[in-house]
Amino acid sequence: MNEINIPRRNNLDAFWMPYSDNKYFKSTPRMLARAEGMSYFTQDGQEILDGTAGLWCCNAGHGRREIVEAIQKQAAIMDFAPTFQLGHPIAFEAAARVAEMTPEGMDRVFFVNSGSEAADTALKIALAYHKARGESQRVRLVGRERGYHGVGFGGMSVGGIGPNRKQFGAQLPYVDHLPHTHLPAQNAFAKGQPEHGAHLADTLENLVALHGDTIAAVMVEPLAGSTGVLVPPKGYLEKLRQLCTKHGILLIFDEVITGFGRIGANFGAERLGVTPDIMTMAKGLTNAAVPMGAVATSNEVYSTIVDGMPAGIELFHGYTYSGHPLASAAAIATLDLHRAEDLPGRSRAMEPYFEDAAHAMRDTPGVIDVRSMGLVAGVELEPRAGKPGARAMEVFRTCFDRGVLVRVTGDIVALSPPLIIERPHVDRLFGTLAEAIEAVPA
Repeated sequence: MNEINIPRRNNLDAFWMPYSDNKYFKSTPRMLARAEGMSYFTQDGQEILDGTAGLWCCNAGHGRREIVEAIQKQAAIMDFAPTFQLGHPIAFEAAARVAEMTPEGMDRVFFVNSGSEAADTALKIALAYHKARGESQRVRLVGRERGYHGVGFGGMSVGGIGPNRKQFGAQLPYVDHLPHTHLPAQNAFAKGQPEHGAHLADTLENLVALHGDTIAAVMVEPLAGSTGVLVPPKGYLEKLRQLCTKHGILLIFDEVITGFGRIGANFGAERLGVTPDIMTMAKGLTNAAVPMGAVATSNEVYSTIVDGMPAGIELFHGYTYSGHPLASAAAIATLDLHRAEDLPGRSRAMEPYFEDAAHAMRDTPGVIDVRSMGLVAGVELEPRAGKPGARAMEVFRTCFDRGVLVRVTGDIVALSPPLIIERPHVDRLFGTLAEAIEAVPA
């Protein structure tokens, strides 16, 4: 068992924590010291059941020996090698493993280091593709309200979560948005894909009428997670695919959350039966053991850019750590586990029990909606008057203190446990959540 030394409370100033209430945390810290299987452990040894797979990312559970040993072995062989005009075998092997899992015809993989970098990379590839086709006027990017595509300026601009944007002033130009698909009046407490909302994809026709042939790409999450678990209505993604094809627009799926088994298939594209032109991924790619992301493109997108350019660099884009040896080793070991343990199959098999437990929450006082698909659930709470998000944050802290980690966004509690979860874990997860909701004042 590996142990680490945690700074004392009087030594917490240096780390500026991301997406955190720094002042509150540093006055009342909650520290995680180690992780194993389905659980974290605090400094004093309290077990914390992980109901969020870290941050939607540790799909195979924590501390997997196979991944640890692969990283250690690779670090001893070669710690780093550049991939600018050079290569190393393990990066090519990792890319081939990813390409085996992506939808048919999406066999080209560009490695990055995070979901945010994957989003910006996908948008740049889309622009480069249209330029290579001789349609340089296609510079407009379309996202969706309540969409989340990381925190780079590209993904933030195409994204549609207000607090992520309002603090930073101007965004990228030439960006527009589709409406979100959350229709609580018609779809409350939907299990899986809701019945109503396919017509919202038709808004793309309005944007085409407004902007003409200047739209390069539409970027959406197959299932929106960070904004509170918004499951796509039946027929919505199919219609969006048809409209993008009709108007010569590339369709980009952000699969950072839905990739690698989260909703019962390798990718959301597979589960939902819609194939994009470009897809982003991260998180579950390495089980979060080493930061890594990737962009997979259709062969046609790749060949248009690469074969359409004269000799020399075809895409002026990349990162020092693209295809990093340790990350590549972690990815290969993770995908071996993914296949050997059939993590998508485990997710699909557990889905009915998880879904029933989630929707049993509708009888908990203060719960106004429950949404679910695969091993993802969103439990929405009635917000406090004039204090949006306060109630859910107190539920988060109460759950932690009672030994369960959940995630909150606004007044929505989002659950996305490791795919190795068993029924007793599900019972404990939702049982503790229900107790915490009842314990926190309305």
